[in-house]
Amino acid sequence: MAQQLIKVRPTKIELVKLKRRLSLAERVQKILKDRLSILTMEFLQATRETVEAKRKLVDVFSQAYKALSIATGYHGYIAMEKELVAAEADLKLTAGLRNIAGVRIPSFELMGGEKSMRGYSLIDTSSWLDHAAQLFKECLEATVELAELQRGLELLGMEINRTKRITNALEYIIIPGLQMTIKYLNMKFEERDREEKGRLKRVKMLVAGG
Repeated sequence: MAQQLIKVRPTKIELVKLKRRLSLAERVQKILKDRLSILTMEFLQATRETVEAKRKLVDVFSQAYKALSIATGYHGYIAMEKELVAAEADLKLTAGLRNIAGVRIPSFELMGGEKSMRGYSLIDTSSWLDHAAQLFKECLEATVELAELQRGLELLGMEINRTKRITNALEYIIIPGLQMTIKYLNMKFEERDREEKGRLKRVKMLVAGG
C-alpha cells in the first residue's frame, strides 16, 4: 500500500511534533494489540460456553417434552390443560451489566419462574407433573443463559472487529505515514544544511579572494 506524506509545514517544530505523535501511536498500537489478545481469549471462552449452553438447552427441552407427554398420558389431556391454564403467570427478567475486557455485557436473571411452574394444584396432580414442571423451569433458565451468552458473544465480536480496524489503521496507515513524513523532513533539513554550508563556503571564498 502506497503511503502518503502528512501535510505539515517543513519546520523543526513540526518535526518534533511528528516524532511525539509517532511515539504515542506506537504506544497505543501496543496497548490495542494486548487488548485484542485478551478480547480474543474471552471470545473463544464465550464461544465454548455458548456451544455448551445450546447443547444443554436442546437436551433439557427433549427431557421436558418427554416428561410432559408422560404426565399428559397419566392425567389425561383435559385435566392437564386445566392445570396448565391455572399455572399461567407473568415472568420477569431483570437485566444488569458486567465488564469483560472493557466490554459491557448484559447479565440476565429470571424472576418468578418457580411460582409460574408451581401454580397448579398439588392435590390433584402427580409427581409426573412435578417432574415436567421442574424440567420446563430448567428450560427457561437455560434459554435465559443462552440469550445472555449469545449477546455477550455478539458484543465481544463487534469490539474485536472495531479494535482490529483501529490496529490495522495504525499499523498500515498512520504509523507508516508518520515515519515517511519524518524521514522526508529529515532529508529536507539535511539538504538545507548542505546548501547552507555550500553558501557559507562560497561566501568565505569570495571574502578571501576580495
